[in-house]
Amino acid sequence: MTDAAIPRFTGDADPYAGGDPYADHRTADFPFSHLVDLADRRLGAGVIAANDEFFAERENLLKPEPAVFDPEHFGHKGKIMDGWETRRRRGVSAAEPHPTADDHDWALVRLGAPGVIRGIVLDTAHFRGNYPQAVSVEAVSLPGSPSPEDLLAPDVKWTTLVPRTPVGGHAANGFAVDAEQRFTHLRVNQHPDGGIARLRVYGEVAPDPAWLGALGTFDLAALENGGQVEDASDRFYSPATNTIQPGRSRKMDDGWETRRRRDTGNDWIRYRLAAQSEIRAVEIDTAYLKGNSAGWASLSVRDGESGDWTEVLPRTRLQPDTNHRFVLEGPVRATHVTIDIFPDGGISRLRLYGSLTDEGATGLAARHRELGG
Repeated sequence: MTDAAIPRFTGDADPYAGGDPYADHRTADFPFSHLVDLADRRLGAGVIAANDEFFAERENLLKPEPAVFDPEHFGHKGKIMDGWETRRRRGVSAAEPHPTADDHDWALVRLGAPGVIRGIVLDTAHFRGNYPQAVSVEAVSLPGSPSPEDLLAPDVKWTTLVPRTPVGGHAANGFAVDAEQRFTHLRVNQHPDGGIARLRVYGEVAPDPAWLGALGTFDLAALENGGQVEDASDRFYSPATNTIQPGRSRKMDDGWETRRRRDTGNDWIRYRLAAQSEIRAVEIDTAYLKGNSAGWASLSVRDGESGDWTEVLPRTRLQPDTNHRFVLEGPVRATHVTIDIFPDGGISRLRLYGSLTDEGATGLAARHRELGG
């Protein structure tokens, strides 16, 4: 789907009249929302600066859960909103009371993992009459951990991902992005002022080959290292991408759980590794999955985009709420891995420890250069 085919929302939403505040929320199925959110706090993303956050803090933009609305929640500055909200802009004098066409508010966002951005969602949930008239988004790639001052330096060249575009209140405003580059930071602008509840930045992680080379052995499937979920049999209760998030699961819905099967099949997830690699050890964690963990699991690999799958971990009994560790008999070369669980249920995390092959390291380095890294 092109950006032109994505639904556009403009104008005010109706004032809140009671009941479910999301009942009239305007949204759509975006073609990029199955990808990893590069601005996920679990990956290390943060809103590192904003020019104004008078009514509501900039950090709210990256909260993982939907924005909450409490019609009776007021503070000493006014209505408390679950998002980023700036004060109303004014002109320079009584003769010129309105902001100029160039006046705008901004926030700087550090992506949790550098990557190629495929789509952006700026959700104005609950900002019904106090949302920005328009938004724009720029991106840049800078090494290390630049400060806000570094990012705002006059010699830093930003790339426009979303040109200044009108948006709607109480709506998920989505934008497809077509920029085959690796970015580390965003500048989110609202024109001239207002509030945005949530920011989502969907794309593909583009890891630094030098960092992975220095690590030597690392988790080849982890999101932050460039692993990704290609497909899964079932995403009914939670996304399969949860299984390669950083850290251990902290609650049941922080893993992957399928609906209950009523047939003789089984559920599965297929992963693409960071690059061609040699796997030496495996962890399958069922943390917080107690009465609903998978009963058994097996692991198969493939080297390349096609060909036969080879089982490297035979069907093995899993215990609830347990981290299972397996050392493979020898290094296994692969670009793709499938975990099959029997018959259904879930796992919280999958870790595949090993290192890049020479071919994998060369390919990753070439891709890094293509993306401007």
